[in-house]
Amino acid sequence: MGIKSKLICISVTGALLLSMTVSSFAAVSGFNDLKDVGAKDKILTLKDKGVVHGTGRGNFSPKEPVTAVQGVQLIVNAFNLNLDFVKFAREPKATDYFVKADNNAWYARGLIIAAVNSMQLPGDLDPAQKWTREEFTHWLIQTMESHYYLPTVKIAYREIADQKDITPEYEGQIQRAILYKVVSLDSNGQFNPKAEITRAEAAEEIYNALKYIEARAVEQTQE
Repeated sequence: MGIKSKLICISVTGALLLSMTVSSFAAVSGFNDLKDVGAKDKILTLKDKGVVHGTGRGNFSPKEPVTAVQGVQLIVNAFNLNLDFVKFAREPKATDYFVKADNNAWYARGLIIAAVNSMQLPGDLDPAQKWTREEFTHWLIQTMESHYYLPTVKIAYREIADQKDITPEYEGQIQRAILYKVVSLDSNGQFNPKAEITRAEAAEEIYNALKYIEARAVEQTQE
């Protein structure tokens, strides 16, 4: 092989190695499919904190809907719920709390943690059910308020254009989510409560909730 051929071979090999290195770095440092996602920075911040994870091949799949068990796991991760100070007479199973659960599934421990930490989820929770915006927001705010001391604030109820579509039991949490700036209404003043929540939307709500908690804690310390 001539010198010129060797140089070409080395050049091509180097380019391939560089391409592989860049690709591997992208998969480690971020997600490949967040280019046009408005909440990109928030999602990456949560990734660095171990709150959210990818769906494989360096992707986050921001537009995919969130299932009930995925939503529960996100909330468990966000608020660092655990079993550290709990003693059981026997090893707990997810089906002890949720009849439709699979004790061997990846989400089993997350459901146990949620139940023990008083998330008050329904016992007939369907693991595969797609959660709506109102459902995720309800459980996020309920868990947030039950695990953190938040200063009492006067709630000025916001008018929501599609108020009639909100499940009455979720209305209070949604109003407070707006007050906490965890969620916002769209340009038409709608919340779209029955729309399936996407992974990007759920992550953004979690980020905003954690920022609110951080801000309140700082204010209390300064007082």
